[in-house]
Amino acid sequence: MSMRIGFLCLGLFWLWQPLQAQRGWEAGPWGGTSYYFGDLNTNFDLSKPGWFAGAMFRYNFNERIALRFAGNGGFISADDAISSNPFERARNLSFQSGLFEASTAFEFNFLPYIHGSKDNFFTPYLLLGFNIVHFNPKTEYNGQLVELRPLGTEGQFKGEEYYTVTSGFMYGMGLKFDLSYRWSINFELSGRSLSTDYLDDVSTVYAEKDDLLRDRGALAVALSDRSISIDGVEGPIGSPGRQRGNASNKDSYVFLGIGFMYYFGDLRCPEYSKR
Repeated sequence: MSMRIGFLCLGLFWLWQPLQAQRGWEAGPWGGTSYYFGDLNTNFDLSKPGWFAGAMFRYNFNERIALRFAGNGGFISADDAISSNPFERARNLSFQSGLFEASTAFEFNFLPYIHGSKDNFFTPYLLLGFNIVHFNPKTEYNGQLVELRPLGTEGQFKGEEYYTVTSGFMYGMGLKFDLSYRWSINFELSGRSLSTDYLDDVSTVYAEKDDLLRDRGALAVALSDRSISIDGVEGPIGSPGRQRGNASNKDSYVFLGIGFMYYFGDLRCPEYSKR
C-alpha cells in the first residue's frame, strides 16, 4: 500500500512540475438533473429525476490539475409505487427532500488544457473529492407534506434521531472545452456516496407500533407503515422487526449537469525573491 501511495505521489509530482503555464481562477453557474439511489430506488430507476443548480469555482494549478469548490441546491424524490419490485410496491413508502450541498474536489485532465489554445482547448477529466450536504426527508400525507425525521418512524428514541447533515465521497467525470479565451462549457456526471442511510428516512426494520404510538403519536404510526396488499404480496407487511430497508447499503445521489465557466486569467500571488 505504501509503495502505491509513493508511486501516486511521484506521478502527481511529475505532472505538477513541468506544467506551470496555465494558472488562475474560473467561476460560473451550473445546473441540471439529480437522481437519488437508495432503499426507495434499488433498481436505479431514472424515471423520477429531480433538479439542482449552483455555482462552481476552480483554481487551475497547471494544464492537468485543478482544485474546485461548489455550492449547490437541489431536489430529489422517490416512490415505491413505481418500483418493479413487488415487495417495494407493497411497502408503499415515498419521500422527497431538498439538498443543500458544499463540495470540493480535485480535477485531473486527460489532455493538456490551455485557455485560448487552438490545439489544447478541450479535455475529458476525472474528479475526486468529498461533500457535505443538508437534507430533510418529507412525505405527502392527506394532501400535506410532513417532515419524517421528528416522527422517529423506525423507533428512534427522542433526541437520538439521525442527523440531517452528512458527508460523502464525491467522484465523477466530465468534458470541458473553450467557447472563447474567457468562457468554457463543462458537461459533467458526478456521484456522491453518503455516510448516511437515512436520506430517504428508510434504513432498518419496522418499529413496534404500540411503543411508537406512545412515544411519537398516531401520525408516526401511520407513516411508519403504509403498506398495502398487491398481487402476490399480502399486506400489511409492517410487522415489528420485519425488514423496512437495508442498512448495509448507504444512500447516494447523482448530478448530471452543464456549467459555464469564466476564466479570470493567469492570476496568482506575487512571488518574492530573497535579497
